[in-house]
This record gives sequence, structure tokens and C-alpha cells, in this order.
Amino acid sequence: MSIKLRTFFAIFFAFGIIVLTAFLSTIIGNKTLQQVELESGQALSGITWQMADKLDYFMWSRYGEIEVLSELEALRSMQNKEEVRKILDQLSESIPSFSWAGVIDREGKVFASTGGLLEEADISERPVFQKAKSDTYIGDVHDAVLLSKLLPNPSGAPLQFVDISTPIYGKTGEAKGVLAAHFSWEWSKEMSEKVLHSYDDHIKNMDILVVSSRNNTVLLGPKELVGKPLNIKSVKEAQKQKSGWLLEKWPDGKKYVTGYAYGKGYLNYPGLGWSVLARQHETEAFSSAKELQSYIFYIGTISAVICAALGWIIAGVISSPLSNISQAAKRLQQGEKTEIPSFRGIKDIEILTSSLKQLIATLINTESKLGKMEDLAYLDGLTGLANRMSLYLFLNNKIKNMDPKEKLIFLFMDLDGFKGVNDQWGHRIGDLLLVETGRRLGAIQNRNAFISRLGGDEFIIILSVHSDSPDREARKTGELIIDDINMPYEIEGISLQIGCSIGAAIRDSHGEDVDTMLRLADEALYVSKRDGKNRITIYENSKNAG
Repeated sequence: MSIKLRTFFAIFFAFGIIVLTAFLSTIIGNKTLQQVELESGQALSGITWQMADKLDYFMWSRYGEIEVLSELEALRSMQNKEEVRKILDQLSESIPSFSWAGVIDREGKVFASTGGLLEEADISERPVFQKAKSDTYIGDVHDAVLLSKLLPNPSGAPLQFVDISTPIYGKTGEAKGVLAAHFSWEWSKEMSEKVLHSYDDHIKNMDILVVSSRNNTVLLGPKELVGKPLNIKSVKEAQKQKSGWLLEKWPDGKKYVTGYAYGKGYLNYPGLGWSVLARQHETEAFSSAKELQSYIFYIGTISAVICAALGWIIAGVISSPLSNISQAAKRLQQGEKTEIPSFRGIKDIEILTSSLKQLIATLINTESKLGKMEDLAYLDGLTGLANRMSLYLFLNNKIKNMDPKEKLIFLFMDLDGFKGVNDQWGHRIGDLLLVETGRRLGAIQNRNAFISRLGGDEFIIILSVHSDSPDREARKTGELIIDDINMPYEIEGISLQIGCSIGAAIRDSHGEDVDTMLRLADEALYVSKRDGKNRITIYENSKNAG
């Protein structure tokens, strides 16, 4: 009878602990899996937004350079071929992305070009000439035709270009010809590699893809997909000019967490309708959650075996205390708030109850740490300020619950002179300068401000006001920030001086969406930069200033 009783108690006790562990590990594991899935998706969505923004900004820069170049007198007069060729060579040397640039006369013949390539050639039937007779033309990625045998190609892979061309007019407004440029698609690969490298530490085996609006052809991405159509849901969602993420099956039959964004253009550059995707295999994306789930289960299983062994040895003496402990474990299993009962007088019972309490504390502590990990996902790792994800969560919630008389002031801030600090003193000093800048901005928290670092040296400050003069509040706060940022910095014995430019946009309770407000503030920031920096521009005024 004694042996049967010990067996009964040992099995019962072990079973209770295992069930409790399985229950807790399942609940915590599933919650963790959901959170990791959300964080992975949002991180990939943020990466695609960043890549799309970089692509559009690069294209906008080239777009502007070509338009400015077309206004040069040497090109407009089209008289001195050597002078024009020298200008175009300098363009290619200063910006290597320009593989070829040429001035084409009204008949479609190349008057002068970089390196003299294709001079006197008739390209009157090419889209780069035909479509730029009256307005600027931007062509999507395509294979080289005339230049494939003339330009160096160490890799041997087919050369691909993006075209930009714009009409050239004489002094009296008559059409003189076209300024055309091909710049190599290789720059997109370099940009993609930089973005991937910046996330290597915490996002493993990620791919970035760029998909054309023409037949959904993959322009950039894994070799097996480049040049092929990609008809999946994330591409279709991106082409609706949305950004977000999905867990979906790809043509290779595998499931990937897929972030997507759409290239909407930048300022006066309209964009080419590129969709940007970032994908990570679900095994990689959810590995941390699976490992945590297994860890909790193993710890619980080991603890159950230890407790069962103790129960076997002392069950004959302590059947009653063990019964109480088992009942407490059952209540925990059912989700009730209770504690493992304590016993005095029997050392073994004290040890047993202590071990069980430590087990429960460990599981609760693990869940607490998961909560802290969730908090870290919403903070900028360098400055400790809110990151872009946190900014969007805050604004979406704030806008839903705005008082009818409340107004939101968007202050888009960019540091003036920060690049010079990085170039002269290195990125470490630059990072410390960003940390100190974040600390100074944090001093306006008592003004009911939400502060976020978007990346690089860009910050967003959101003010909630009930004033009838939000412009005055925006300007007052902006000028305080500018004065504060302009104060000298002492970092590791180095005296530094920077400034900042601010663009402001104001939203009432029925205003635009978050992305539109950020864009308006960014446009105002552009005016501040253009008009001399170290100043604030409010969007209503920026229209006139622009």
C-alpha cells in the first residue's frame, strides 16, 4: 500500500506541474509568436518604406540635376562641342551613376556626349529623344541597346539603365534639342546592400526586391526572380499605394513575412510606380518565439521531474501537504491567482514549496521580460527617443481621440552641419552628438510634446495645443528648439557647433492623415533649408516661399 501511494502522488504531482508548464508555455508562446510576427512585419514594412524613400530621393536628385544642366548656356547654344562634352564628362565624373549623357539636336543626332560615345549617331527613334521633345521624360529600367558594346562591363552581366531626358530651349524659347542621360541600375543594388547591412544584427537572411509597374517584373532582388513577373498579394497591395506587411506564400512554395511599400515620388519627381518588398522566411522571422516556447517547456519539464522525485521519496509522510500543493497547481492551471502554500517544520516540504514558487516566479519574470522587449521595439536604439513605429502608433491613436478644439503641430527637424561633424570627427562623435541632441529635445517634454527620431539627423516633434493661434505656438516652440540646438556642444573635449532647420504643419481635428501631415512638414523643412537654414517655416507660408 505504501508503494502504491507513493506512485500515485509522484505521478499526480508530476502531471500537475507538466500540465501547468504546458499551459503557461502555450499561452506565453502564442502571445510571443503573435508579438514577434507583428514586430517582424512592421520592421520589414519600415525597411521597404525606407528603401522606397531612398529610391525616390535618388531619382529626384538626378531628375533635378538634369533639369538644371539643361539651362546652361553652353548646352542651349549648342555651338562649342568640346565645351559641351567637357561639361558632360564632368557630370559623369562627379556622379558616377551617370553612365552616359548626351546633347541631341533637333533632328535626333547626338551633338556631344560623355567620352564622345555615339556622337553623330542618329537616335531620333529612341524614346529618350521622342518622348522628351516637349517635357521631361523618365524611363523605367531597361537593357542597354546602343551602349552595351561601348561601355565597360567587368561583370559580363547585361547592362541596365534608367533614362532621364529633358528638352533644351534657346534664349527665345525655340526647341533646340534634348539633353538625355542614362544612369546605371547598379546604384540600386548598392543602396539595397547598405540597407540590408544596417539590419544584419537583428534581421537575418532578408531580401529586398524592387518590382516594376510594367507586368510586375522584378527589377532588383534574388537572381532567380530578377526579370520575371511577380504576381503576389503584397505587390498588388503596394500598387494600391499602400504600405504594410503580409505572411504569404511565394512562387517557390515557401511562406515569407513580406513588407511592402510604394514609390510615390518625391517633391516634383512623380515616381515610376516601383513597388518595394522586403521578405524574410517565416522560420527565420519566428525563430526567437519558437526558442522561447521550447525553453519554457523544457524548464517546466525538468522542474516537474525533480518535484516528482521528491514526491516519491516523502509521499508516505507528507501526503496531505502534497495534496494541498497539487490543488494549488490545479488552480494556477485554471488561471486563478493563487500561491503555492508554505509549510514549516519539515525541511523537505519547505524546499519543495520554495522550488515551486521560484518556478512560477521564473515564468512570470519571463513574461515580464517579453513586455520589456516589446517596449524596446518602439524606441530608437541610439537616443532612446520614440522611433518611427512608435510615432505612427501614437499619431493614429491621438488622431482617433482628438478633442474638436485640439490641434496637432508637426515640427519636422533636420540638423544643419551634422554631416560636417561626421566627416571631420567620425561617426562615434556624430552618434554622441545625436544622443545629446535627443537629450536637449527631451527637455520640452513638459510642454506636452511627443518626440521621435526618424533616422539619421531627422527628428519629429508633435505638440498638442488648444490655442487659437497654433502658428504662433509652432513658431515659438521652433525658435526655442533652434536656440537650444545652436548652443555649443562639448563632447569628449571637442567643442562642436551645429544648427537646425524646422518645417511645421498644423492639423485640426478634421485634418489630413499622418503621412500627408508628415509630407507637408517635410516640404516646409525643404523651404527652411533652401532659404538659408537655421530657421522655421510653417506650411501655409511655405507655399508662397516656394
